[in-house]
This record gives sequence, C-alpha cells and structure tokens, in this order.
Amino acid sequence: MVSLQNKGRSALQLLIGGHVVCVGLATVTGNETWYKHVLMPFMQLFGAESSHWMAVQMAKHRIVPVMKDPEQASLKTQVLGHSFANPIGLAAGFDKQGEAVDGLLKIGFGFVEVGSVTPEPQEGNPKPRVFRLKEDQAVINRYGFNSDGHEAVHGRLQARVQGTKGPEAPDDRNMLNEQFWTPWRPKFQGKTCKVSGILGINLGKNKTSNDAVGDYVKGVERFNDLADYLVVNVSSPNTPGLRAMQGRKELQTLLDAVVAQRDQGHKKRTPIVVKIAPDLSQQDKIDIAAVVARPKSGVDGLIISNTTISRPKDLKSASREETGGLSGQPLKDLSTQTIRDMYKLTHGKLPIIGVGGVSSGEDAYVKLKAGASLIQLYSALAFDGPPLVPKIKRELAELIKKDGYESVSEVVGADFRTG
Repeated sequence: MVSLQNKGRSALQLLIGGHVVCVGLATVTGNETWYKHVLMPFMQLFGAESSHWMAVQMAKHRIVPVMKDPEQASLKTQVLGHSFANPIGLAAGFDKQGEAVDGLLKIGFGFVEVGSVTPEPQEGNPKPRVFRLKEDQAVINRYGFNSDGHEAVHGRLQARVQGTKGPEAPDDRNMLNEQFWTPWRPKFQGKTCKVSGILGINLGKNKTSNDAVGDYVKGVERFNDLADYLVVNVSSPNTPGLRAMQGRKELQTLLDAVVAQRDQGHKKRTPIVVKIAPDLSQQDKIDIAAVVARPKSGVDGLIISNTTISRPKDLKSASREETGGLSGQPLKDLSTQTIRDMYKLTHGKLPIIGVGGVSSGEDAYVKLKAGASLIQLYSALAFDGPPLVPKIKRELAELIKKDGYESVSEVVGADFRTG
C-alpha cells in the first residue's frame, strides 16, 4: 500500500514537473500559439495594471522568449547617430521605472524607451487608471506619470551599464513578491548581463511642479550620459497643462533650455527628440514644425504620436468612455496622418519615430512610407505578447523585399516619392 502511494506520488510529481517544463519551454521559446491562446488570455484574467506589472516582472527576470534568428540585413538602419539592428522599438510607458531593459531587448526589439521619468517620485493618478478595450484592440490609460523619480531610475540604469544589480522598485501589490522570482534568477546573483540595443529615456514633469522647464532640464542633466537618445514628452493627456507646452512660444522656450543643458559640460551630444500628440490642428503642426526645424534648433527628431483624447464613434468596448489617452488600433490612422503631415512640414529633414496602432509588419511599413524612420509599439503587446516582435520584423522584411527595396532607409517617405 505504501509502495503504491509512493508510486502515485512520484507519478504526480513527474506529471507536474512535465507540465512546468512544457510551460517554461513554450514561454522562453516564444511559441506563438501558446502565447495567443493560453498565456495572454490568462494574463487578461487579471486587471490591466496587474497584468502590466506581471509582464514587467517577467521581462525584468528575463522569463521571456529569446530571439534566435539573426537580424535581417534589410532591417538594419542608421538613425539619430546610432546603428539600429532593426527599426522596431518598445514605446515609453511599459518599462516606466527602467527595470527590464535587457529582458525586453532579448525579445528582439531594436531599441527600448523607458519612462516617462519625473524629477521627484510621484504615484500618478488614483487606481483604476488603465483599461483594456479588448473588442477594439485598444487601451485607455490615465497613469499620470507614475514614476520612481530621477535618482531611483538613474541608479538602475547606471547599474545596468556597470553590470551590477540596481535598486529594486518598491512593491506594495502583494500579488507576486520578490521571493517568488528567486529560483528563476541566474547563478550570478547580483550581476546583470547588458544586452546590445539602443536605450531611450523619456522625460516628464512632476504634476505639482511650478517649473516645468526646470523639470526637463534636470532630466537632461541627469540622464544625458546614460541615454542613447532623450525624449521631451509634452504630449501626455494625463498631466494637467502638459499639452499646452506644445504651443509655439512655450515649446521654443522649453527646447532652447533643454538643448542648452545638453550642449554644455557633457561628454557626449545625446540626440533630443520631442514627443507630440495626435490631437493637433493644422496650425499646431505648423507651429511645432517651425520650432523644431528652425536652423540651429538643436532638436534631432520627433516621436509621433502619444495617445489620443478623441473617441472614434465605432468603439465597442464597455470602457470606451473612460477618461485618459486611447492607444492601439483606433489610434493607427490618426498617428499615421500626423506622421505624414509632420514629415512634409519638416521637409523630411528630421527623423520621426512612428508609434500608434502597430500590430503587424504592414502597419509598420505604412508608417515608414508615410515618413517614419523608426517604429514603436506597446498596446499590441497586451494582446499578442512577445512573439509579436519577431512576427512584425519578419513581415516587414518580406514587404521590403517584395517592393524591391534593399533597406528600411529606402522605404522612409516613399509615399512622397510616388505621388
């Protein structure tokens, strides 16, 4: 009888162990069917912010699929003074606190943008503050620049460069704690392995700050030497008064101060790009173009676009009226049109990072032809998971080849060359 019980227990352990191995293999190999039909639906059983946190933790501890295929030669591109292995990046808002850069690069992104980071720590807006619109393949968020602040984020990113373990992010969520992840950690506990890729740092202002310009200047001073490019984010709809800084006079004052800080006393000239909203009038676009494209402006590019405060009439999800910025598929055409307009207004002289509603190689290709030099995504990850990244790259490379181009750079602005 005891022998029978022992055999039963052994069989159960073997069965459970087999399931764990299969789950682990499916997760780290990036099995698209597993992610689409099992893991992502499971993640969506939790609240949107809880799922977001779990995804960051998995990337932080590198429980992610690792890109196995070599990068396609046609996807390599030179932008902002850097060589990108591919033009597909992760937009700001996912890794807000700079915790998971290397895990995210291992998925196959050519670049990762962290933030937005504010000078002082702040909690952001009250919860709930992020909502999935599953029927619309969209997300509404009103996070409100929740940030650990310059010092904490700088400490983590500096530790990444030095190959040491940085300060942990505070965790009061009580869903999965640090001890849970300990068995998954590499044997070189306390060390990190920096992964090749481009790092952008997105800068924001504190909600209660009386000196918005000063907040951005502080960001440049703190992160200039760590970032491959810096983002002046004046377009989030979730910080009161922020979008007013896109006005011609306000924007010029801000950018003059930011560029002056970047150009004085630093070892390197870090590219500065400005992230703008999609909800702009034609005059707004003309004014922004006049500021960023003027001679000796010191601005190196644009990110187009942030989330939209508009609500298309055909949204189906119950959460469609929630306050905040809308991203995902409903933003796609609006952001692409803004890319097209700004490319024309700046005469194609400033690189544009296109973002908004990208969930396929075709989506990325359309934005490249409209004038974007690089592409970012974020919301689609919430629905499709990490296998989306190699899928987009594969599809994009096929489209480039199909149309007779040899590289991403040849595609940029193609719509304007073909009428």
